[in-house]
Amino acid sequence: MAITYQKKVAVFQDGVGVEEAEGLLEWLMKNPKNKLNLADCQHLHAANLQVIMAVKPAIAVWPKDANLRIWLESALNLKQGA
Repeated sequence: MAITYQKKVAVFQDGVGVEEAEGLLEWLMKNPKNKLNLADCQHLHAANLQVIMAVKPAIAVWPKDANLRIWLESALNLKQGA
């Protein structure tokens, strides 16, 4: 599984595909104060990005992959390093 749901954090690993989007949305809607750990995420399908953009959860840990981080920050309208 590309996303592991813990008590207060969803941990993304490797490539997170379209099939994960519905579960992510459900988890975030049930747990609106929970956070995302994207440290080990290497690819994020646009469907998951749309969920993140719509729900706007806190990002606890940004991706280690600099290109993915820049892409996400840009999509979420954040300044790099924020």
